[in-house]
Amino acid sequence: MANYENIKLEKGMYATGKSFTQTLEELDPSGNYNGTELENLDAYERQLKRFDIRVNGAGSDVVEKFFKTSDSAALFPEYVARAVRQGMENADILPKIVATTTKIDSLDYRTITSIPDDDEKELKRVSEGAVIPQTVIKTKNDLVKLHKRGRMLVASYEAIRFQRLDLFTVTLKQIGAYIARTQLKDAIDVLSNSGNTQSVATSGTLTYTDLVNFWNSFSPYELNTIIASPDIMQKLLTMTEFRDATAGLNFHASGKLITPLGAELLKSGDVTSGSLIGIDKNCALEMVQAGDIVTEYDKLIDRQLERATITSIAGFSRIFDDASKTLTC
Repeated sequence: MANYENIKLEKGMYATGKSFTQTLEELDPSGNYNGTELENLDAYERQLKRFDIRVNGAGSDVVEKFFKTSDSAALFPEYVARAVRQGMENADILPKIVATTTKIDSLDYRTITSIPDDDEKELKRVSEGAVIPQTVIKTKNDLVKLHKRGRMLVASYEAIRFQRLDLFTVTLKQIGAYIARTQLKDAIDVLSNSGNTQSVATSGTLTYTDLVNFWNSFSPYELNTIIASPDIMQKLLTMTEFRDATAGLNFHASGKLITPLGAELLKSGDVTSGSLIGIDKNCALEMVQAGDIVTEYDKLIDRQLERATITSIAGFSRIFDDASKTLTC
């Protein structure tokens, strides 16, 4: 039975070990609204409708609308978290390089690894009665380093109470973009320290032949993603092989860059100048997250925005070391 209008909202819903929306979904399952005009809204969005709070568009409400009642004020931290998360997603290229994401409830995490030699990578024929070759999976000796990244909101409630939520969302999205870019730097640092570094055949000159040799060195993995420093990106874009009609049409039409080798091409200023990182995105990198976006919900609900923090804790670990390599000029 639909009961979204009768739920009592309070601070304690942020301290359950689950997200605010998950807690709301348990109290007000979205499945109850199938076939109704609310079926496309999640539990949080139904609460916004309940209090007639519009957070998007030219007709968005002002920040003060959240604080008309104590119940509606409890919705404000989740609004902040969602806006920051959206900013992270808009600026985030991590999904293009992360093979899997692991969410944990502590700050200590050891991932698993398998380091097969050349002989183990080959699946040989097994004769009748012979021993089947083994793949050894074990826990890594070192903990995954998790980093806490975030920003602090420094603004009085009086300064923002009459600001439109649509405009305030832009600021919160920018905070999310900052966090996403910093997490990308952490990921690139992990990939760069793989120890698998190659130099181009002719020092200082990157050629198409160098790329082909680099691509060929990945077997049995697949080079399907390249992260290049800005100067190397410039060299790649001016290669004759890159400027064929199909590649140029794709770039001009969608802004997406590809290489003649079929790998997706990404640019990052966090890659060391004069180098590029090639990975098999399906098995190179694991992202470890300790929870979701965390806000100081009590301060936000009590309108103490002057020192309210927004943070995210995450770290990265290589899965198969040979699935990522660095090429330098």
